[in-house]
Amino acid sequence: MTVYFDNSATTRVSDEAAAAVMKMMTEEYGNPSSTHTLGRHAKAALDEARKNVANAIGALPEEVFFTSGGTEADNWALMSAAELMRHRGRHIITTAVEHDAVLKTAAKLEKIGYEVSYIGTDDAGRIDMQAFKAALRDDTVLVSAMLVNNETGAVNDIAAISRELRMRRSSALLHTDAVQAFCKIPFTVKSLGADLVTLSSHKIHGPKGVGALYVKKGLRLPPLLLGGGQERGYRSGTEGLPNIVGFGVAAKIGRDLLPQTEKKLRALREYTKNRVTELIPEAVTIGEGDAPHILSISLPGYKSEVLMNYLDAEGICVSKSSACKKGGRSHVLEAMRIPNEIIDGALRVSFSRMNTMEEAEYFAVKLKAAADRLIRVK
Repeated sequence: MTVYFDNSATTRVSDEAAAAVMKMMTEEYGNPSSTHTLGRHAKAALDEARKNVANAIGALPEEVFFTSGGTEADNWALMSAAELMRHRGRHIITTAVEHDAVLKTAAKLEKIGYEVSYIGTDDAGRIDMQAFKAALRDDTVLVSAMLVNNETGAVNDIAAISRELRMRRSSALLHTDAVQAFCKIPFTVKSLGADLVTLSSHKIHGPKGVGALYVKKGLRLPPLLLGGGQERGYRSGTEGLPNIVGFGVAAKIGRDLLPQTEKKLRALREYTKNRVTELIPEAVTIGEGDAPHILSISLPGYKSEVLMNYLDAEGICVSKSSACKKGGRSHVLEAMRIPNEIIDGALRVSFSRMNTMEEAEYFAVKLKAAADRLIRVK
């Protein structure tokens, strides 16, 4: 039996999205910038995909710009927002638990003269709002905080951050990495109050290699890539149309299925958590399970890598932290001030609408077997 519980790293491409990708590669393969028949068909497909992604977040199609993925969108948002606002100030606020695509970009901005405040979290992994309020200054020009943490599932109140910015009459732009929230929990760009929102295709059963950045209408963000003027001059380069169309299909399905998907994911998460703690009383749940699809658990006294290898041999795929992070302890769990023995035994279990209760039961039983057979670290 194969059980894929690493959906926060990537998801299986849906049949519908895969079929759309194949059609664009083999039938409607024109360049959207060309004016002949195939080019016009390609342009129509591009427009439809943009509309689908925009509808999924309550945005206008002209506010959605396609990128190569979430990492590029995060880089573009931070670098270009800082450049745009540099004459108003050089202070940036982010959190200590962001994805590396944000943290490493923030570190780069520090090297070129910006000051960055890294806000901590509460015990559940959510942004410390009092610390944010204290960090906000007159010269703050950008705030970047993820909507759902990719390791713990903690959900940040981005709307509260937006309200604080308005109340303080701050000119700071607000960016949120919504990759782990997209088509998992309900939100719109209006409900968030964000100026910039990062999205990714391969987390919602779409193809890899494509994402998007929402840019609020009227915000003249400097482009990241220059060239032929595609994406209204914001992101030049011939569009990766097959992947973009697949992304659009995945976004439409994700939006349409969101209510039942969220319900199913929460049921899977709760069942798995309860069965694991029933079978292994010493297991620790990390965080409070805000997001429906991420369960962070730990077996203190064991090593994550050893547990993962045992489960892998039984056909079960999980991870210990972000799949983008190579080696070392999780900076997210360290920022939450979690004891080292819990961090060292932590596993991230993440679900999708394609998972089943039978898979959850299989996982719990095999994790129990691992705890019984493996030697605990003294």
